[in-house]
Amino acid sequence: MRNFVGVANFRLVIGIPDRESDLVTERSERIGHVDAVTTAPKSEDFDAPFFSLATPDPIRRIRATPVNIPLEAPYRWSVGIFPGFSKTIVEVETTDGVVGVGEAPFAGAARLIESAIAPRLIGADPRHLADCERRALPPIRVLKNTDDDAIVRAYGGVEMALWDAVGKREGRSVASLLGGRVRDRMTVTEYFAPRLRHEGRGGEETPLEIAAYCARMAEQHGSRAFEGKVGVFDLPREVAMAREIRAAVGEECLLRLDANMAWGVGSAREALRRFAGANVASIEDPTRSLEEMARLRAGTSIAFSTHDPQVKTAARLGVPDAFCVNIAALGGIRRSVAFINVCEEMGIDVWFYSPDAGVANAAYLQVAAAMAWISRPSQTLLRWHRDEVIAEGPFLPRDGAIEVPEGTGLGVTLDRQALARCHQRFLDDGPYSQYDDPARPGRYSGWL
Repeated sequence: MRNFVGVANFRLVIGIPDRESDLVTERSERIGHVDAVTTAPKSEDFDAPFFSLATPDPIRRIRATPVNIPLEAPYRWSVGIFPGFSKTIVEVETTDGVVGVGEAPFAGAARLIESAIAPRLIGADPRHLADCERRALPPIRVLKNTDDDAIVRAYGGVEMALWDAVGKREGRSVASLLGGRVRDRMTVTEYFAPRLRHEGRGGEETPLEIAAYCARMAEQHGSRAFEGKVGVFDLPREVAMAREIRAAVGEECLLRLDANMAWGVGSAREALRRFAGANVASIEDPTRSLEEMARLRAGTSIAFSTHDPQVKTAARLGVPDAFCVNIAALGGIRRSVAFINVCEEMGIDVWFYSPDAGVANAAYLQVAAAMAWISRPSQTLLRWHRDEVIAEGPFLPRDGAIEVPEGTGLGVTLDRQALARCHQRFLDDGPYSQYDDPARPGRYSGWL
């Protein structure tokens, strides 16, 4: 099943009827809202989960709400204009009233959760993650040959909510469920990009303007690591930008660049040669594939990272040096932990993706708190978020790091008014497109 553009306006709820003797299916549809009530399937026998021996409270209801969160100013990247992001906020409610929250990485996940995931999880024990995954997903190995992985990414948001629910019920944080904290803060990069001017914000387009922005972030917020877009303008302009940033923030600050697969091998090779003078630590996705990236390895000391989590290919090719991952996109916290452990054995760094709403960011913080291998700065666009769905508001970095939230589960609480506001924005505007350019109406940007 493919991600769909122009997703229907809705919010959905699937669950056990309030009166369990009333085994009817009820569906009501009205503008911008879908409610669905289903009966619970019989639970299968399975081994006791590891969290506790308390009487399980099965899943009663699952809600999925697509939201739009705008950025304070749109930015340019290699294939268009990025105005904000669309996600799905997931709530899993158990029969004792505990509600776990999660976040799926695309708005279309809400329909998949409604049609393919939630009906299979009603009545399941949220502590038994292996059983929940086997109920909700067909064998993942088969999806690679017969379909796409959209259902895996949608389930990743549900699975995140399962961890939150279990943590709340057990009185423990997700980091505690993973074995306990090894750190209390997650280091992050300060993001930069050519930004359009919007309501008095943004407008940094030239190398000097972008460098001045980075210097301001270092002075005002103690930012120590910077990461931003290239592959947008011509190479001389972007080399000048990197050198100006380096001069503005000093030699001690980390500097990463993100090309979003903008270059062929020849252009990437030249870019790497010229960026070396700015002491660039790494470049994300300089080319369109890991095979092309491997052809660049011998010619540069600059490290490579990618969003494409192909561990087997990385073992064969020797690239990348780091994976930048989204927990839900990997299928949830359980699979992400396994992925990180494999990367540690192979010596491949892992850091987390941005942008996401506060729920996913809370998951990143909890996992980073529990896993020593997540030691390099993760991406974050949090300072650019113009809205948020959690009561705690956006996590804001200080001195190059974000504090891990206290509290049970993920450590965050949904703000109902904010959730409604972000959902209404989705209903009004539809899912945000990140591939359009107002200067080229009717055509996608980024075609070579």
